[in-house]
Amino acid sequence: MSPLASRASGRAVKRHSVQTHTQLAALCHRKGENGPEVLLVTSSNGRWILPKGWPIDGMKPSEAAMVEAWEEAGVKKGKVDRKSMGCFMGTKITSSGDEEPCLTKVYAVKVLKTEANYPEADRRERLWVSPAEAAEMVTEDGLRSILRAL
Repeated sequence: MSPLASRASGRAVKRHSVQTHTQLAALCHRKGENGPEVLLVTSSNGRWILPKGWPIDGMKPSEAAMVEAWEEAGVKKGKVDRKSMGCFMGTKITSSGDEEPCLTKVYAVKVLKTEANYPEADRRERLWVSPAEAAEMVTEDGLRSILRAL
């Protein structure tokens, strides 16, 4: 679409284009003793998040989400849904410190096996909690909605 769009009055209105980045997240879940549990990890600044990352060339989005589940949360074996279970908008802070909108697509992963030794084990904490507890721990409103719907 042209950056100039006409209005009914005939005047042109300049539209600003904002680049939205897309990330892929793994909502890792299992059946716990007291019901369903989801796996949260800490971000680089200590917030509780889902394992997530950028799309990977040559991989389907669900496969890339599974890679993030391994690298950030130690999910060695799991069954990932091919279709996204939902998405939410957040903010990504760039290397220059700018905030840019980021759409995160969430893929459910039924966890079958985890490992204690995984690529980012020394940089992240991980925690299994109920979906309701997870919804209270995360900061993104859209992610809270997804967790509360489980």
